[in-house]
Amino acid sequence: MRRLILIVALSMSALSPVAADTDATSASRHLLAVQRDAWNRADIEDFMRGYWRSEDIRFASGDAFKYGWRATLDGYRKAYPDAATMGRLDFDLVEVRELSPDAVYVFGKWKLTRADEAKDKAPHGLFTLIVERKDGTWVITRDHTSAAAN
Repeated sequence: MRRLILIVALSMSALSPVAADTDATSASRHLLAVQRDAWNRADIEDFMRGYWRSEDIRFASGDAFKYGWRATLDGYRKAYPDAATMGRLDFDLVEVRELSPDAVYVFGKWKLTRADEAKDKAPHGLFTLIVERKDGTWVITRDHTSAAAN
């Protein structure tokens, strides 16, 4: 009987769609939480610590993309010049999947809440990230973010 219970329990766990976080996926979730907190303090420089400080980073949005950490920072500064424009950032992580011990795929939804905007006009959209371990630190190396039309 004990053996039957064990077999049933193991079978059910194998069918479970929810996988336990790995070190890589936990690190990626933590990275995004730190970024969200920095954004919500209106600290773009601290937010950018989550990105790979390299000319090889790629950021894509709309119908354009750019390479480089500095170009990504400049794009954020231009689009979000002050705390009011930045608003409050929230994420909904839809999928966080380890691709290898040093790479994670992240797909999710983002939403900004601003004091001067109606809730139904709040900027929102989707993002796909590749988070990689570079020199022992987890960083975003690829970011494709889209905004939904209101």
